[in-house]
Amino acid sequence: MEKILIIDFGSQYTQLLAKRIRELGAYSEVIQYDDKISLKDVKGIILSGGPDSVYDELAPDIPKEILNSNIPILGICYGMQLLAKLLGGKVEQIGIAEYGKTKIRIVEKTKLFENIDKEFNVWMSHKDTVTNLPESFKIISKTDNGIIAAFENQKNKIYGIQFHPEVRHTDFGNNILKNFVIKICKMQGNWTLIDFVEEKIKEIRNIAKNKKAIIALSGGVDSSVAAMLTYKAIGHNLKAIFVNHGLLRLNEAEEVKSTFKDYYGINLTVVNAEDRFLKRLKGITDPEEKRKIIGEEFIRVFEEEAKKDENYDFLVQGTIYSDVIESAKSGKKTYKIKSHHNVGGLPDQINLKLIEPLRELFKDEVRSVGEILGLPKEILYRHPFPGPGLAIRIIGEVTKEKLQLLKKVDDIFIKTLRETGWYEKVWQAFAVLTPIKTVGVTGDKRNYGYLVALRAVDSIEGMTADWSKIPYEILDTVSRRITNQVEEITRVVYDISSKPPSTIEWE
Repeated sequence: MEKILIIDFGSQYTQLLAKRIRELGAYSEVIQYDDKISLKDVKGIILSGGPDSVYDELAPDIPKEILNSNIPILGICYGMQLLAKLLGGKVEQIGIAEYGKTKIRIVEKTKLFENIDKEFNVWMSHKDTVTNLPESFKIISKTDNGIIAAFENQKNKIYGIQFHPEVRHTDFGNNILKNFVIKICKMQGNWTLIDFVEEKIKEIRNIAKNKKAIIALSGGVDSSVAAMLTYKAIGHNLKAIFVNHGLLRLNEAEEVKSTFKDYYGINLTVVNAEDRFLKRLKGITDPEEKRKIIGEEFIRVFEEEAKKDENYDFLVQGTIYSDVIESAKSGKKTYKIKSHHNVGGLPDQINLKLIEPLRELFKDEVRSVGEILGLPKEILYRHPFPGPGLAIRIIGEVTKEKLQLLKKVDDIFIKTLRETGWYEKVWQAFAVLTPIKTVGVTGDKRNYGYLVALRAVDSIEGMTADWSKIPYEILDTVSRRITNQVEEITRVVYDISSKPPSTIEWE
């Protein structure tokens, strides 16, 4: 498959850059600067930004064959400075740094800036500056401070820009990327996720052949789409194991079974392990200890089920692109089976080869693939749900009684949001059962019941979040339904704290 190769030097915008290029209809792939680099099917190379100086002792570098490949290259920020240094130019600190919105002016006609205003705002983030160009290069834009904002060697199709075109703060950023990807690199711009699905099914079929694979299915977006994609390729040679730890939302285990086993016919084993998990959690109040216990127990249950039939050659994982990039940035250069939806890592000693059908995709692309495969939107567009489940939405010790209460309350909240059209408007919504009991009055009698908190937030990726401004009348309806239908609850409050300083989850 033809692609644009992005070499990552640690920029916070690398994933966004890859995504922007895919939105242009060109497949993009991110690798780390010290990975083994293959130029097969590569039509263009982008060197990302990064936090280092090119003159640092351990500054990231690239092999010389990249520069001699005759493949078009675009250096962004650090990538531009690295090109300048490697090709004989000069990079210095001149006492002027540029951060944030900066105006630049085009000073030379160039393919990179075709159909773009001569002056426009860009997003800068640098203190090092290219002061002397390599031989045969020319300046194509400058900032108001007279600093080189972009250069090119048109003959060799090597370009450098000091700013970030991938962020929305840069005017004409998409135009610049399109000029490079489509006009300079000659990509067709017709790549779609339907092509990806068809190619991936063939690829999995060729890898697995007639051998068996196993997957830990959580019912979440990533594992669900990975399971369906693999099932399309190898059918009943895929075995899915769904561990019901009892910490799921109301009727969730039944819905997973109904969707994957009864409707789609996937070879699914449901392990009902609620009593086992509750026994391990008895008396535990510390949230981190809860997480650790749940993770460890999940691994043990999965291992036990996998050993019942040891004729498996492959382990399917719902790893997505953000997992791959974050793992690489943390310095982990070996394939290590990733944490299972924040529940815990599967052990290295499982002697199985990995199949990761989604590792090239971002979350929104995974959802689109799920739609192509026919998965219901209730699975694909559900709100984020933590791996430890309701255990970290019960403050204090987790008991069967508290789980049953919280499931009812959470179900009332979510159903009301769906009825009123607000479920799709918020990023995440849930209920929290506190250990606090307060006095209430039901049926002219004093009732000493629990206090529950409702939480709904607006976010994009969960790194920051603001509390959702759900109308008072909807919150009033939710509160009345909860106190009328769940007699053990006497008081309902709404969490209006943002992240930061608060976190989204309470534990």
